Amino acid sequence: MAAEGRLTARPRRVVERAASGLHQLKLESRRDGLVYVPAAYSVKRPAPLVLMLHGAGGNARQTVALLQKLADRAGMILLAPDSRRQTWDVIEGSYGPDVDFIDRALEQTFKSYAVDAEHVAVSGFSDGASYALSLAVMNGDLFTHAIAFSPGFMAPASLHGSPALFISHGTRDRVLPVELCSRRIVAQLSEAGYEFKYTEFDGPHTVPQEVASEAVDWFINASIRV
Repeated sequence: MAAEGRLTARPRRVVERAASGLHQLKLESRRDGLVYVPAAYSVKRPAPLVLMLHGAGGNARQTVALLQKLADRAGMILLAPDSRRQTWDVIEGSYGPDVDFIDRALEQTFKSYAVDAEHVAVSGFSDGASYALSLAVMNGDLFTHAIAFSPGFMAPASLHGSPALFISHGTRDRVLPVELCSRRIVAQLSEAGYEFKYTEFDGPHTVPQEVASEAVDWFINASIRV
């Protein structure tokens, strides 16, 4: 399944209370990851979850910092694994080890925390955004939403389900130029019939706080496409 980009972990009923705050995944000794659980979390109220994927050379701690304050406001759980190498597997050739590790991280999180199955998103920046879009359309039977900040491309091995998609990109991006990346991606998505929201902003290869806030508001309030 990992070689095909498919994830098997699913939300489940959880009855035991678990601690809020920032925690190591403790799945690997070197490149591991983090889970952030807002103080308002309650096992009685399943929470939205965002799987967050860093850019090339990034790490889980940097990624969590992007949405941590917004997670407190929206009551979201953030799950941020580290890639096995410098960036995500398919960008270096093919799906496999990162899909497997992400599946393990999701399985552990679903066992520990009550997650709202109608609000499970995958998000990323740069290389992480490309990977997030690809995972989302391959696993639309798990992910209801995807948030891609400045993606470069999509490379799905197959298509499953119809997640709702949010894409943003800076018009002065010199790392991944908008005209070669997101504008092409949204044209492909439109032709394929996906539901998406696309935002361009006047800026470089970054995620402005107002764009991050817009994405979270969209995720929490967007309707689910069946």
